[in-house]
Amino acid sequence: MNFFFLCDKMMANANHQIINFSRNFSNFRESKLYPFIIPSSSILLLQQRKHHGLSCVSGKSGSTLVQQRPPSKDEVLEMMIDQTVEEEMIERSTSLNGMEESKEMEYLVREYGWKVRRMVEEMTEMRKVADIQAYSFHNPSLVFDDWFFQFFKAEVLAGLLYRLRNSPPDRYACLVAEPAKEDKVIGSTKSQAHQNQQQLVGVVDVTVFRDADVLPHLLGAEEYLYISGIAVSNNFRRQKVATVLLKACEVIAVLWGYEYLVLRAYEDDWGARSLYTSAGFQIVSRDPIWVTLIGRKRRILMTKRLPYVS
Repeated sequence: MNFFFLCDKMMANANHQIINFSRNFSNFRESKLYPFIIPSSSILLLQQRKHHGLSCVSGKSGSTLVQQRPPSKDEVLEMMIDQTVEEEMIERSTSLNGMEESKEMEYLVREYGWKVRRMVEEMTEMRKVADIQAYSFHNPSLVFDDWFFQFFKAEVLAGLLYRLRNSPPDRYACLVAEPAKEDKVIGSTKSQAHQNQQQLVGVVDVTVFRDADVLPHLLGAEEYLYISGIAVSNNFRRQKVATVLLKACEVIAVLWGYEYLVLRAYEDDWGARSLYTSAGFQIVSRDPIWVTLIGRKRRILMTKRLPYVS
């Protein structure tokens, strides 16, 4: 009797973690810190969830994942990621041919030992971008955390592919930061130095928006450049990578002809607020206080005007 009671309790805890993950992921998308747009091919992922022991239960408050049985092998997780993006990659395969040579593109910013460019639209680099953003924004779970992380990373990658496929090149860009010069470590080979140079250390998304609740804070602007998904690899934090990424966003704004940069941050995230304030952003509004009553963190809206944009 005690054994079955313990099993039931463990399963209930697992279900509780999965439901919390689903709710937190929904709140995360709504926060616009990283505006996920999940493509229609997610239906394929839902089919895989059912096949591997997950069912999706719909109700008035949305959909909730219910665990029937955990996956048995790590290979299943990798297959989920591959199949999530399979349809997008088929449609983009012709346009991705020959993109490797674009890695020699002109860099937007070179400063503090880092350089920033637009992401190359090839699968290896897109996976690196998804890894960095997933590690930065994933909330650890008490059970099945590795599986939840792989699932979260698959959603990040699917959202990236969707935005690339459905956005004009002058209205969305994913920017990546990498070391500005080869590592001079004694004993390192030329190939090792080149590999270190091509390592991605940070990413950020920039998207042209025109939200009605933001435009009143921007004098005379009809659209603006929204910054989201800024993430830096753990080993390279506090080394000015985020600062260089923000400067690259300014360069994109000038190239595209937008006068305002806009971003959101959590009110209690003092590290992010300090970073954005140092970069010239100012707080123009806050979420209403009642959002805290429904379990959401309060956000601030910050803007920066670029005087050199006509």
